[in-house]
Amino acid sequence: MELYLDSADLKEIEEAFQLGFLNGLTTTPTFMHRGGVTDIDGLIVKLSKIVPVLQIEALGNTAADVLKEAKRQLDLGLDPKKTVFKIPVSLEGVKACNLLRKEGLLVNVHLVYTLQQAYMAMHAGATYVCPLVGRLQDQGHDALDLVAQCVDAVDHYGYDTKVMFSSVRHAEHVRNAINIGVHTITAPWKVMKALTDNNLTALGTQQFVEHTKLMTVRVKDVLSSKNPVVSADTTVTEALVKMTEYGFGSITVTKDNKVLGVFTDGDLRRKLQENGRDVLNKKIGEFQYKEPVSIDADSLLNEAADLFKKTKVDTILVTDDGKPVGMLDIQDLKD
Repeated sequence: MELYLDSADLKEIEEAFQLGFLNGLTTTPTFMHRGGVTDIDGLIVKLSKIVPVLQIEALGNTAADVLKEAKRQLDLGLDPKKTVFKIPVSLEGVKACNLLRKEGLLVNVHLVYTLQQAYMAMHAGATYVCPLVGRLQDQGHDALDLVAQCVDAVDHYGYDTKVMFSSVRHAEHVRNAINIGVHTITAPWKVMKALTDNNLTALGTQQFVEHTKLMTVRVKDVLSSKNPVVSADTTVTEALVKMTEYGFGSITVTKDNKVLGVFTDGDLRRKLQENGRDVLNKKIGEFQYKEPVSIDADSLLNEAADLFKKTKVDTILVTDDGKPVGMLDIQDLKD
């Protein structure tokens, strides 16, 4: 099934065609008007150099007028093999379709709302017939059944015409088009961008990234440049200020270049409950410390994850050759 972008927004057109696999662009005077376009011919020429196939409107009151307009647009420098002229269905429209096709030009008969209109376009040799699904559904009609009938007519009678599913409003329309078996669909960029979105896919991708990171990245590679360390003669108040400056809930306490332990904000709360505000003036080296939970900087994050799980702490002291070089927060495994 061919996939077309339906737009006149130059910025999103350039973005969409970076995908590299879109078959072409459909656009309308309405889109251009909404976008404030004043030089229609200039935009058409610019778009023709960006997209593989450009479908543009060829309007006229009579078949001769439509043919004249199509040739005028070709004279702008458009490639007839990469330009499809869109003609609203009518008696003069299908007559114009037949004239253009006899000259080897490509035609999309659109604004199709009935099977009879589609039949006339197919029999006139239309390259595409284009039912407008969203607009039909807005009026309470079974648009999907109409599209299916058009596909069946092409298959049954062997018309060399592609049924284009248009007026796409949401991703469900794309699924409908695939199930019906249309030959072409043209969708707006906001819908097209959502076609690969799925919460389960996003969750699975995130898990794969996190697990790969755990198995391949070392602690030192995610370690912050901040190394929250204070000496044993630092007061609790000063240590608290340092913790705040570093943005950590813990700080390493050293004496004579050796690690005494790790002082945490939890320790501070317990000390305040036990000793009151006077504890803020004490030297942080006066307290008793357990051996801190630590990990070597060269360890894989997988080892750190196991250590976090085993010890149920939120922060681990990171050492290099026994010297403190920083703190690893449990969130560092996910960032």
